[in-house]
Amino acid sequence: MLERIVSVLISAAMLCASLPDAAPPSSPGGAKANGWLQVVGTQLCNERGEPLVLHGMSSHGLHWFGQYAGRQAIMNTKAFGANLFRVAMYTGEGGYLSQPEAIKAQAVAAVDAAVAEDMYVIIDWHILSDGNPMAHADEAEAFFSEMARRYKDTPNVLYEICNEPNGGATWQGDVKPYAQRILKAIRAHSRGLVLVGSPTWSQDIHLAAEDPLEGENLLYTLHFYAGTHGQWLRDRIDEVRARGLPVFVSEWGASAADGSGGVFLQESAQWLDFLEERHISWANWSLCDKNETSAALKPGTPAGRPWTQEDLSPSAAFVFGRF
Repeated sequence: MLERIVSVLISAAMLCASLPDAAPPSSPGGAKANGWLQVVGTQLCNERGEPLVLHGMSSHGLHWFGQYAGRQAIMNTKAFGANLFRVAMYTGEGGYLSQPEAIKAQAVAAVDAAVAEDMYVIIDWHILSDGNPMAHADEAEAFFSEMARRYKDTPNVLYEICNEPNGGATWQGDVKPYAQRILKAIRAHSRGLVLVGSPTWSQDIHLAAEDPLEGENLLYTLHFYAGTHGQWLRDRIDEVRARGLPVFVSEWGASAADGSGGVFLQESAQWLDFLEERHISWANWSLCDKNETSAALKPGTPAGRPWTQEDLSPSAAFVFGRF
């Protein structure tokens, strides 16, 4: 009997791994329908081993635009069809490292709001100016240990442990050892999905593919901006997936990399078609009313009421239509 059970489980895993090239994802919706997420081969799957794709929005920095990470704003993104929300908790730039208790409370409130809406939610340790994740590994370990304990029984929660390593940080010398340490802290409490960044603003996924982490339910983040990043980066995704590396686009924009320019709708459509064909999940940057073309909302859009199409920026009018 045991041999038969093992055989069935192996067959299901092989089926899930093969589906990205054979059939579209079969399980839309949130955590109540899909449960704990798992990675099989290069494919994100739900608890039953069925392929699943997450589409949604990233907040901007909580300490700047926290109103757009509140319950009503999250409800609004769900109403437009999203099943994912990314909580971008800046560590530098006056964020968590400067005011840890206040920013942590904001992050927890946003996570709880997304969970209440049955959405999957990413807790994003959003390093930027503090480009080497090892610089604040102690703080990250304490934070993710606390979050993993808090949400150990909550299948909605994903952990993005280093947003965009940069400034000379290397995979083998900095990012991988950091990720090993933080992964151990999370796995002491939670089996939730862990998203791992790579050097050069989470574009050097080929370095991770050469020397991947050990462990289960890991995905490697890839970030792009449609006005800056093109075919060469799509080719890189195909290269690493062919080597078995699962990819999650936890941040992308319809603008240039600095948040301005465009909106690059043709290039964005090319990117999303590419991701859709490969059943890769994504979160768009960003849910705020900042005066830049990557922002989802027109300046002055209230956070505390439902939104209409008239409230959406040209970027969001396109992105929300792809949920």
